[in-house]
Amino acid sequence: MQVTTIRTPGLGDSTYILSHEGRALVVDPQRDSDRFLSVLADHDAELRFVLETHLHNDYVSGGRDLAARTGAELVLPAAAAPAFRHTPAFHMEDLDGGPLTIRPIHTPGHTPEHTSYLVLVEGRPVALFSGGSLLVGAAGRPDLLGPERADTLARLQYRSVHRLAALPDDVGLYPTHGAGSFCTATVAAVTTSTIGDEKATNPVLAYPDEDSFVEGQLSGLVPYPSYYRYMGPANLYGPEPLPEIDVPELTPSDLDTLDAEIVDVRPKADYAAGHIPGAWGIEANEDFTTWAGWLLPYDAEIVFVVGDDQDPRELAVDLARIGFERVRGALRGMDAWIAEGRPVESHRTMTAREFLDEAEPDAQVLDVRAPNELDMGVLEGARHIFLPELLEEIPDDLDPERPVYIGCTTGHRASAAAGLLLRAGYEPVVLVGASLLGVIMLQAQRATADA
Repeated sequence: MQVTTIRTPGLGDSTYILSHEGRALVVDPQRDSDRFLSVLADHDAELRFVLETHLHNDYVSGGRDLAARTGAELVLPAAAAPAFRHTPAFHMEDLDGGPLTIRPIHTPGHTPEHTSYLVLVEGRPVALFSGGSLLVGAAGRPDLLGPERADTLARLQYRSVHRLAALPDDVGLYPTHGAGSFCTATVAAVTTSTIGDEKATNPVLAYPDEDSFVEGQLSGLVPYPSYYRYMGPANLYGPEPLPEIDVPELTPSDLDTLDAEIVDVRPKADYAAGHIPGAWGIEANEDFTTWAGWLLPYDAEIVFVVGDDQDPRELAVDLARIGFERVRGALRGMDAWIAEGRPVESHRTMTAREFLDEAEPDAQVLDVRAPNELDMGVLEGARHIFLPELLEEIPDDLDPERPVYIGCTTGHRASAAAGLLLRAGYEPVVLVGASLLGVIMLQAQRATADA
């Protein structure tokens, strides 16, 4: 038996392909099915089942398309009741896969219908695909369907993770959600594990009772991306196949005829040095999909500004995974734009040391980190506003006549915030390098030295 993990880092998720004696199954695939078909071809295995653990909240599923392209059986939890043909998975009613047996286990908590799949070979349980139930060092968060249901779902999750923990210690654990996913209630670390390792180390299995588990799961949850609200309905009513992706190169004149969101994906230093007025500064890194989906109007028309070594088609596929399908093209750098004498916007950047040496004592500092990151340290006098909250309102007490120093942990979110402030007429200065944490540490070092 072989299990292949295919990560989608921008979503913090994993898809799994299990193959055994010429038969295979795929668990929780995204829309870009070709990469899964390529692995199946390498394994020379017939795809027998496409298994979905739940109606996903963080991406548009590719399960329906993959099953249609291969003739495999599409399996969803019976309680999901999606509006398209599928095989319903009922609790403990085995699915016969020839040399493989798939045993659905109802594990509500992340969602009400959530179902994990235990794979047995010759009657012996060998692998558990736990979706958003029991994760590596964590459990799937129970609040994505709204705060009104969070307590109930957390209590269901308590029973679900303990149900799974009762499996044999040597069963492999393969969760869908992992590091980087907003679907985890706490920080999930490595991708896979075993039931025995989780029993020994996973803090969600160490709570003394249900009430303490619920309190722990619902405390300290960070906000989740705004595009999540569209994923459940898309997966319930029929996720469509990935459309044909074509991202033509554009000229500056082409942009005059498009009513699109301009997304500058170049390194943040290039964006700071000069960008198209009004453009978003969302650097193409592992977090690109999340932040573009969170900050942009859902399914907006998009034009990229890309660097010489960046592939706009890859970025368009990243966005199509979460339902953004209207990327109209890409402008290759700023040279042509500048050569035509078109307006250019820029903002200053500053290292932590430069900030402490040069900024006025009562400088306006905007900390755009997530609430749970404040445990790493805060800068006295800084205003904390999580980046997405700036979309709704820029604080009245920020003075547009004075610089606003923006920091996070890496500078990526601060760069995006700078674009928002520029649009509103402010003078942003992005803290780069070690960013805000560097300022905090240097300030502490200087205070110690002075003492």
